[in-house]
Amino acid sequence: MGLVTPARLRFPEPLPLASGGMLADYELVYETYGTLNADASNAVLVCHALSGSHHVAGYHSEDDKRPGWWEHHVGPGKSLDSRRFFIVACNNLGSCFGSTGPASINPATGRAYGPDFPMVTVADWVASQARLADRLGIRKWAAVVGGSLGGMQALQWAIDYPDRIAHAIIIAAAPKLTAQNIAFNEVARQAILTDPDFHEGRFYDHATEPRRGLRIARMLGHITYLSDDIMREKFGRDLRSGKLNFDYQVAFQIESYLRHQADSFVGRFDANTYLLMTKALDYFDPAGVAGDNLAAALAPVRADTLVLAFTSDWRFAPARSREIVKALHDNDLNVSYAEITASHGHDAFLMPIPRYVDILTAYMDRVFAGLSP
Repeated sequence: MGLVTPARLRFPEPLPLASGGMLADYELVYETYGTLNADASNAVLVCHALSGSHHVAGYHSEDDKRPGWWEHHVGPGKSLDSRRFFIVACNNLGSCFGSTGPASINPATGRAYGPDFPMVTVADWVASQARLADRLGIRKWAAVVGGSLGGMQALQWAIDYPDRIAHAIIIAAAPKLTAQNIAFNEVARQAILTDPDFHEGRFYDHATEPRRGLRIARMLGHITYLSDDIMREKFGRDLRSGKLNFDYQVAFQIESYLRHQADSFVGRFDANTYLLMTKALDYFDPAGVAGDNLAAALAPVRADTLVLAFTSDWRFAPARSREIVKALHDNDLNVSYAEITASHGHDAFLMPIPRYVDILTAYMDRVFAGLSP
């Protein structure tokens, strides 16, 4: 994709939140790829997952060795072709990658928000993204695309702004979390909340961070993103040094991998953001306001929809995607569904799996064909 430069917009108008709170003033950081056409009909919004950001593709500098998190799928000649589409990726409110979040300065106090940052939901993110679209001159998205928590945002867009989205592409997502998923999130949060360096969320004032808790949270989360098959394929029971240590240091390769993932996460991700993002996941339940009737919740939807799931994803299993498909069919909507054989677990939505690439590319060809001439 080449070099990209993030942009920033300030929104001085208050944003009412689902919690009853309000953000009086906030900023959103975003990146764009490609060119907006004359009638602004070729815009595509990419929504990120829990630990993702606006940096979807390309590099921030010549020395940057880490491309955007969806580099496989966004760029010239790729599924989301930047020669055809104007692709927008926004960093969600509450994140730690530039948009206003817990580490930002609260103008009311002159200190970091910390635990005072209001709880945000998927619907709040979508509302802020709609305001961003307004500022960019985009009345209607050709498509809103996302995986995992990003897929939930795509679904929420179709519900809340049915006249502003032509296609929703929902990948490796679910209409709500299972009790097991909420349980995983709660264990991760408790690891952070009980870390002595958390300081009730005001660790910024103490020039520290809850590294131990955040490391454990990341390790636990990462286990749920992988499948047993991919762990066996990558690591098996291989020993790091070829023999047992008979101590509590790293013995198995999988232990080394999880510790590396944890170490690389700490320092680049904010603990308060982790708490917020997992709560937003837990709270997502559009059917909850419709008597637990998902078809009724999706009645406002007008967008055509592509739903993709992966066979080895046990965190957001294909059965959960099929619930979305059925509810859309119950409303006589156009919906396409594909279940892709993959061993990668939930992380499959990040990978360049050939059948996945082919299906996504073919659907985006359809989106492009339907643009205004």
